[in-house]
Parts: sequence; structure tokens; C-alpha cells
Amino acid sequence: MSQRPSALTRPTSSKRRLKDLLLQKDNRVCADCGSPDPKWASTNIGVFICLKCCGVHRSLGTHISKVLSVTLDEWSDDEIDSMIEVGGNASANSIYEAYLPEGISKPGPDASHEQRSKYIRSKYERQEFLKPSLRILSNPKKSSLKTSLSSKITDSFRSSSSSSQKSEGMVEFIGMLKIKVIKGTNLAIRDMLSSDPYVVLALGKQKVQTTVVKSNLNPVWNEELMLSVPQDYGAVKLQVYDHDTFSADDIMGEAEIDIQPMITSAMAFGDAGMFGNMQIGKWLKSNDNALMDDSTVNIVDGKVKQEVNLKLQNVESGELELELEWIPLDQ
Repeated sequence: MSQRPSALTRPTSSKRRLKDLLLQKDNRVCADCGSPDPKWASTNIGVFICLKCCGVHRSLGTHISKVLSVTLDEWSDDEIDSMIEVGGNASANSIYEAYLPEGISKPGPDASHEQRSKYIRSKYERQEFLKPSLRILSNPKKSSLKTSLSSKITDSFRSSSSSSQKSEGMVEFIGMLKIKVIKGTNLAIRDMLSSDPYVVLALGKQKVQTTVVKSNLNPVWNEELMLSVPQDYGAVKLQVYDHDTFSADDIMGEAEIDIQPMITSAMAFGDAGMFGNMQIGKWLKSNDNALMDDSTVNIVDGKVKQEVNLKLQNVESGELELELEWIPLDQ
């Protein structure tokens, strides 16, 4: 009779099994976009995925996709057994991509967040690429892989159908964005010698604004504004205005804040409180945005934060300093 492995040897053995599975040829690229060297996995679907696709998987909810890091997270034996039972990306994709309609193609490694999100939701949440027969557990004599996957697909289908019925006609949010408007520098003159500036932030149909600072081209606000982030989010639109009592307020510049780098990074890492202070992402300065310098996404004291310095657009002068913080729904 074989002896049960000791508590000291089992974790090492489990890690080795997971590493061996990751070294399979089909698991060396992301199951959803083909990016090389994936370091994340969906344990209940049974696929290895890249950091960018990982962010979308996390937004699906754990009832559809439970995401773990291959290198950072602790795995249970059951989670590893589940991955091994599926057999890897090729086996899982033979189920979840059994039928790709004409005109539908997988996103590539350089695909946008929107392209990834649309494809991954179609693949796992709406299950549009499954043959109908694969959704029904009808033959108990099928192999354990197909039985297991069919069961998972059926459960997932029921969960997502129930969820979609509850949220029909409602905007579904994935988290909150806290934006601290710190200060402005060298803002434009819109009155005789100065301006009365305030900042407006918009995301979708939401708008929030700071207070008005009287007669100041270098205002200090230090005000925190909150925006709910929907699943299909875009850029945060920022505008600075000069308040006028007897006429329409004058525009003092504008800019757009790309929040995708922050949200993708935050969702990929999950519970930021489990990590020490570290950089996890970056929004790069370019000719197409208003950044004054590269803006890094960091975990600071268990929170995901990002400092942003913007040069206001379509105006003669003006800079704005902000701090962003991502707040997941479970907080």
C-alpha cells in the first residue's frame, strides 16, 4: 500500500505538475489571443492565458472564470487536477471554439481591450462558439474530459443566463474610479487678469466636478471625485472651465485619461492587498495623448494607484496633476 505524500512534499509535487502542464506546446501561448508565454490560468475553464486576457476573464466573475497566477498564487490540488483533466488549451478550445461563425476571428496578441473583451465574452459568457450538442450532458459513457467540460459549460450557461436576466436594461459596473484632482499650473486667463477655474470629469453619462477656485491660475483643489466604471468603458474626458456669473462658462482646456492600463493591471493582479508595493502597469506618453510623462500604475499600501500629469489640449497653456485609484466592487 503506497504512503500518502507528506505535507512537505505535496506542494512541490503540485507545482511540478502545474509547470509540466504549462510546458505543453499548446499551453505556451494564450488560449484566447495567442500571446506567447502566458502566466495566468482560468482554473474552472482549464486554459492558460496572458495578462491582457486575464483582465477580461476577471471581469466575467468567478462563476464563469476563476483566474490564478501560475507563479504568484497558491494552487490547491483540486485546481491543478482540474487543469490536468481538461488537458490544456488545445483540448479546451476544441470545446469552446468548436464552431467559429464565418467572419469571426480570434484576436491577436496586439488586439485592443475592446476586441479581447468582445471575443472572450462571446466565447465563455455567451458561449456563441459551442455546438448545441456540447451544451447538453446526454451520454454518460463519454470520456471524463468531455463529461467534465460539458458539466462546466452547462453550469456556466445557467449562471450567465440568470445573471443576464437580472441585469437586463441595467448598466453593469466592474468597479469604481476615485480621481483626486490635486492642482492646476499656469492655467489660461479667461477674465481680465485671471480665471475662476473648476474641473469637470465625464465617463459615459456620468459627470462630476470640483469646486470653483476664485481668481487663481495655479489652483489647488485636493478634491476626490468618484466615477462608476461600466463594463464597456472608454476614456475619462476631462475639461477645465472658467466660472462666469453672468454668461456661459469659458473652456480652459481639455484632455482624455486612458484608464485601460490601470483597470487591466488591477484586474490581472486581483487583491492588491496581497502584494507589496510594486509597479504593475504603465500608460505611455505619446503624440496621441495629453501625458507630460509616462504614467505608472502601482500597488501602494495595498491599493492600485496612478499619478497622472496632463498638459491641457486646445488651449494656450495649462497643466493638471491628478491621482487615480481603482476600487474593485468587492470593496
